[in-house]
Amino acid sequence: MNNNLPKHIAIIMDGNGRWAKKKNMPRFIGHKNGVNAALEISKACSKLNIKHLTLYTLSIENLHRPKLEVKALMTLLSSTIKKQIQTMKDNNIKLNVIGFRQQLSIKINKELDFAMSETSDNNGLQLNLALAYSARKELVESVKKVANKILAGQIEISNIDEGHISNNLFTKDIPDPDLIIRTGGENRLSNFLLWQSAYSELYFCDTFWPDFKEKNLNEALDNFQLRERRFGTIKNEK
Repeated sequence: MNNNLPKHIAIIMDGNGRWAKKKNMPRFIGHKNGVNAALEISKACSKLNIKHLTLYTLSIENLHRPKLEVKALMTLLSSTIKKQIQTMKDNNIKLNVIGFRQQLSIKINKELDFAMSETSDNNGLQLNLALAYSARKELVESVKKVANKILAGQIEISNIDEGHISNNLFTKDIPDPDLIIRTGGENRLSNFLLWQSAYSELYFCDTFWPDFKEKNLNEALDNFQLRERRFGTIKNEK
């Protein structure tokens, strides 16, 4: 593997439920094993000096799943946060959260705040968990913020540019993803980082997320390194 590595990898962690079903296990077991995969990939990215890893952990749509499954997901999230603070410290990982956190419980938010505070001095990988996230809703909220600035006379309509949208997104301080990986065999973005993915390289694989290991990540990175990124220009154009 050469030095042409992405600065920001984003992953749609798909296939937990199907992995469990294939093994005649409850869906919760799939989610639990998915956490193990997330930990392994986070450590691998840290070793490779990747600067940002964003994991699509929970969409707003996921909150509409059966109540028992949502409750199990929240319990798993809570226990994982508390257990993995020391692991993040040991691997120089800084935790960050993007999404509509008001959709989550006060208890979960306090635990997230504590974990972010405890890892705030780490300067290696920044692990961004997308929780209660929706890219379309994120864009709507960004437009509302820009509209309010227009009403307040802070900006003119004629001066609105891409920066005004980007600077009002959850990811305003995070570079756009160079590489988006989706596991589980589906070939779509599913309302994830729609604005930010304009020039991202997309990598789809059939492996269910609980089975996605460091070797699978390396295969995705090898594929990324074979691609020529032109960002709408032509080869060698300055």
